[in-house]
Amino acid sequence: MLGLGSYSFRWSVGHKGLVPKVPMTHAQMLDVATEHGLGLVQFADNIPMELLNAEGVQDLAAKARGLGLVIELGTQNFKSEEMLRYIDYARIMDAKILRVALDGPDAKIPVPELAKAFRDLLPQARDVGLRIAVENHFNYPAPRLAQLMREIDEPDVGVCLDVANSICAGEWPTETVATLAPFAINLHLKDYDIVPDPYGVGFAIYGTPLGQGRTDCPAVLDALPKDREINVIIEHWLPKGDDIEQARRVEHIWLAQSVAYARDTLGL
Repeated sequence: MLGLGSYSFRWSVGHKGLVPKVPMTHAQMLDVATEHGLGLVQFADNIPMELLNAEGVQDLAAKARGLGLVIELGTQNFKSEEMLRYIDYARIMDAKILRVALDGPDAKIPVPELAKAFRDLLPQARDVGLRIAVENHFNYPAPRLAQLMREIDEPDVGVCLDVANSICAGEWPTETVATLAPFAINLHLKDYDIVPDPYGVGFAIYGTPLGQGRTDCPAVLDALPKDREINVIIEHWLPKGDDIEQARRVEHIWLAQSVAYARDTLGL
């Protein structure tokens, strides 16, 4: 299933203090997904469920059901109380995937200790039909994440494969995909380009809409296991630029272009 990732609207939601006077809401994100014919929304840590009160969570769940949308959830730390809270959100939202990004202190936890912590949470997750998808993030290289998956060795814990994040960890996307695709249960599909400095002093990496950069999207999809259904979540790295209001408008344009490429070229 093709879905919308909330990081496609980084600037419309607000990021690192750059928050609009009227930020995009969870409910509005559902409406955007419906407008583009997408069947799923993954709410990540840039628009946490904690922004809603208990009634708001119930209302969002009802709206998603009314629109026929699947919900996935995401968080960016591995504190047990946070995980248990999101397992309860998943119960209310009928979410089947909880994406977890290991960053900061979590990235330093020894693999055996972290694997045990994941296994300890599995009974509660299984009670609500939830699988945990661990994302390769900036400070968690693919070989270490693959080691974690082998240590956990449970079908209800897998990888949320992001095709570009691990560039920051010193990996090229082809290496990341080859290492983590066997464990994937969720996919963050984004595109990027590498632009040389005009004076020859290095280069910069910028996001692009799908199909306009260097990500070999067909090869990524071909590398995924064929024995499981893996939802494809559209994200992007739209630069803020000098005009953040313009960036917020362009987020909608990039989403439309990415959806068109995913549908017309990738057949999603």
